[in-house]
Amino acid sequence: MILDHIDSPADLRSLSLDELEQLAAEIRTFVVESVTATGGHLGSNLGVVELTLALHRTFESPRDVLLWDTGHQAYVHKLVTGRRKGFAQLRQAGGLSGYPNRGESEHDWVENSHASTILSYAHGLANAFALQGSDRRVVAVVGDGALTGGMAYEALNNLGHSGARVLVVLNDNGRSYAPTVSRLSVSLTHLRLNPAYVQARQRIRQLIRELPAVGGLAYSGVHGFTSALREVVTPHTFFEALGIRYAGPIDGHDLVELEIALANATEWDGPIAVHVVTQKGRGYAPAEEDDVQRLHDVKVATPIITDPTSRGSRVAEPTVTARDALAPDAAAIPPATFTDAFTRALVRHAEADPRIVAITAAMPGPTGLLPFQDRFPDRFVDVGIAEQHAVTAAAGMAMAGIRPVVAVYSTFFTRAFDQANLDVGLHGAPVVFVLDRAGITGDDGPSHHGVLDLALTLAIPGMTVFAPSSAAEVEVMLAEALALEGPSAIRFPKTPAPPPVGGVCGSGLAARKLRQGDGTVCLLAVGKLVTAAMDAAELLAADGIDATVWDPRVISPPDDAMLRDARAHHQVVTVEDGVRLGGAGMFLADAMGAIESSEPVPPVTVLGTPRRFITQDKPDRILASLGLDAVGIAASVRHSVAARLVD
Repeated sequence: MILDHIDSPADLRSLSLDELEQLAAEIRTFVVESVTATGGHLGSNLGVVELTLALHRTFESPRDVLLWDTGHQAYVHKLVTGRRKGFAQLRQAGGLSGYPNRGESEHDWVENSHASTILSYAHGLANAFALQGSDRRVVAVVGDGALTGGMAYEALNNLGHSGARVLVVLNDNGRSYAPTVSRLSVSLTHLRLNPAYVQARQRIRQLIRELPAVGGLAYSGVHGFTSALREVVTPHTFFEALGIRYAGPIDGHDLVELEIALANATEWDGPIAVHVVTQKGRGYAPAEEDDVQRLHDVKVATPIITDPTSRGSRVAEPTVTARDALAPDAAAIPPATFTDAFTRALVRHAEADPRIVAITAAMPGPTGLLPFQDRFPDRFVDVGIAEQHAVTAAAGMAMAGIRPVVAVYSTFFTRAFDQANLDVGLHGAPVVFVLDRAGITGDDGPSHHGVLDLALTLAIPGMTVFAPSSAAEVEVMLAEALALEGPSAIRFPKTPAPPPVGGVCGSGLAARKLRQGDGTVCLLAVGKLVTAAMDAAELLAADGIDATVWDPRVISPPDDAMLRDARAHHQVVTVEDGVRLGGAGMFLADAMGAIESSEPVPPVTVLGTPRRFITQDKPDRILASLGLDAVGIAASVRHSVAARLVD
């Protein structure tokens, strides 16, 4: 096994072409076996094997800076930079991160997973090296739709304007920018990248400029002719209009072609984009044939069965389809997740209301919108990795009488907070935000935990904030949100949906009292943590502490009856799967204090996630470590009650 002897990029440079091709095959086998055992991103990494090898043979990392956008395509980079053994615990607690990680290796510069950011990093690094008089190279690999994000275009504009010496590798795997591939364009790429051609062209242009009397006119004519010819014989690109040289497309699985192109591109003294065409899932039939996103991020529980006689097969996961969502007996089958419940509810509401439009930012599958897209293609909008645009476009739709539903991950909603605040909130636009993956998400690590959405949405005046504690609540809350005259947000977790506790509330805005205590302590538990709070109450009862438990359901505006009941207790404890500082607990405590009453406000203990970045692990283990499981909640209540008695 050649892979067993690759511990650093230097080990690649002595390999022959045959050995490199064998290594590429070994890497693909290793990645498939690792990812199907631990979970992780499969297709994107299988597509960049040859590209990663060529980059590390051409450049000297970490002296030369290799950056990845998005970071989930960096598994091969991790393999060839000495982290092979760490893949046994890929995305596990204390193990290898699923993204570049500065703490793991000097070869990782940026801990990134949110797409469309890396060109801005590259611009900053290249400018810093120029100021220092350094000849270090900066290479930014951009792929998996990152060029659909507006921030990437802002960076391209600034790269071209500054002339920063950055090599942009456009990893085009069918999810991004994709000009036509032709033999003519490949031939022209070789010519345009060749340093001898570039130098000769520059000399000719200078000589023409110096011709007596007609130099300027002659130069303009030649420049115009070559520009027109280029537009005829090559794919139209906007890069050179921005001051960025463009070359491509290159076969991203041809090591010889890649190394020639990359070596020639390093001679260009300014920003240059090399367009590389790769196949997502290369070398593994189930991933190659995946037509949506299921083998993009593989879960351990996803069975993947390879049959050599049929090029591979897979056992499909059960999914909600448009037909399922509209079936008369669908309501009798409990949804497996909050997302499934949202899918069913949205399709049903849209069937009755033609004003409903669904919007997402490159996440139609994970956010449950594929059945909606299938049923209502004209009312479905995927803006790509452009959350800011999605939100402001939704505001415009709402102003024109449409009822837009923006479905994104909680962690990606943070990218569009300004738009949610000023473009939606300030105008009171009736936009419904559906924030999936809210709270602690697990193995994707600190960049994907959705712990900020409650603090952010509660900071927007007029925003109604829903937190369903079970999947059954989603239908009721979506109906209420669609009927509101202002903005709203429904946040729910990635984890399987717990069964409803105490039934489903008929009103979309009323809180639910799930357990009546003796007035000692009142628990206000948000969303999925209602189940943990009820279990904590049982533990406390064994100690003689009889707790009241409320499910607020709607954090803003809070139910007045719930606030008054909580205020009548000696002690209040709030529990949420989100950041403690500025979150739901502090919001509810403030609302209790605003109630006019002759009785003093009881002490309020706020439980939530701490103000720090939380690494990957299983969600339940993370919550337990933060004291947000039943045992931890009960311990906090005992401590609070004991402290009050001492006082």
